[in-house]
Amino acid sequence: MDKKRPNIVVFFTDQQRWDTIDERVAPNLCAMASEGTTFDDAFTCQPVCGPARACIQTGVYATRNGCITNAVPLDEDADTIAKILGRNGYDTAYVGKWHLASGQTESEGRYETTAVPERRRGGYRYWRAADVLEYTSDGTGGFVFDEDGNKLTFEGCRADRLTDYAVEYIEQTDRDKPFFLFVSYLEPHHQNTSGRFECMPDDRRAVEQVPVPPDLLPFKGNYEDNYTDYLGCCHGLDRNFRRVVDALKANGAYDDTVIFFTSDHGCHFMTRNGEYKRSCHEASIHIPMFAFGGAYPKGEKSGALVSLLDLPASVVAAAGVEVPSYFDGKDMAKICAGQDSRDAVYIQISEDKLGRAVRTERYTYAIKSPRKSDAWGTPYSDVYVEDYLYDLDVDPCETRNLIHDRNYQSVKAELAATLKRCAAKAGEPPFKIRYRLIAPKK
Repeated sequence: MDKKRPNIVVFFTDQQRWDTIDERVAPNLCAMASEGTTFDDAFTCQPVCGPARACIQTGVYATRNGCITNAVPLDEDADTIAKILGRNGYDTAYVGKWHLASGQTESEGRYETTAVPERRRGGYRYWRAADVLEYTSDGTGGFVFDEDGNKLTFEGCRADRLTDYAVEYIEQTDRDKPFFLFVSYLEPHHQNTSGRFECMPDDRRAVEQVPVPPDLLPFKGNYEDNYTDYLGCCHGLDRNFRRVVDALKANGAYDDTVIFFTSDHGCHFMTRNGEYKRSCHEASIHIPMFAFGGAYPKGEKSGALVSLLDLPASVVAAAGVEVPSYFDGKDMAKICAGQDSRDAVYIQISEDKLGRAVRTERYTYAIKSPRKSDAWGTPYSDVYVEDYLYDLDVDPCETRNLIHDRNYQSVKAELAATLKRCAAKAGEPPFKIRYRLIAPKK
């Protein structure tokens, strides 16, 4: 195999918190950490499912690709990472949840429970997927579709069955041609049709003694009823990650493969708003991120700030292909090598509110449109109001919003300037921020 064209695998989970990666919940991934690079400070660019996925497939912010909320189909002409790699000699494969085909109206096309037409698959050839996987399956069975539109019914643990399709692809792939495999799980996302998290009993038993994270405890939410099942989902994903790695090794492809493990966003269990994400808080934006093989150092723990938007740039770069100049992310291999860096991760927020945030090494600063109606369907606002400020060095659980605190006035001014700079770089029009400087009540 041409060493400049390695295989690339993206193992992608849904709604997985960064702090679920420990030896009790994810023993296989932790054991493999010595073989790659761990990015401890990785953050999503959009804490909601569809927009985050559109950002990954296109390499640009949601406001650029148009998928600013769920139920907005990806432009059929978008030049996705699968199309870019396909033009450069790669076979491309997608397994699992897509969430980029269906609009909100019949005229836009709705494929939540039917086969996604080829023109809306983002350029992937091999296809074992459903647009809204939680509506075609649950934790114990369901169906996806193949590239010919055939319904493929499965029984048993959903994550296990999706991994079966991924392993099938690895086993049958042509060793003389590099491949790009994107495996997109629904877990540990809650099952929409039951309104809770669903995991296998053995996976649940394995994590029953893991405590609830301290950032959830000060707040009301539904974590008491759901957190153990959520961790059970994560444990099952870890088991399936091992299966993908073992399949690559059995096929003799592991040493020629770059593997990325990450998630679209985290989960705050209704402690910050009325559902699980769509906020600027660590539980919502902080994600796991690992890279194995290629230019990524073995056994390294990177403290660099990285964005989910760095994944598409890193995938393209790992393939030995020039990263398009319009991509909004950076090559994480260059970040590891000290050739690139950032002082803040920029985050666009929708659906719960039209918001913007920056996460620096120490602070999270967020603003929102004063109009609640802007939360859906509006890409920008001409004015925002300050929403949150957290000093993570002194308050890692984000229990005290400092947005009113006069002692942080200079910090807010600096962060506001950083946020405006990030917004401009993302192609957003200028806007004003209404500052909140009133003293807090005693």
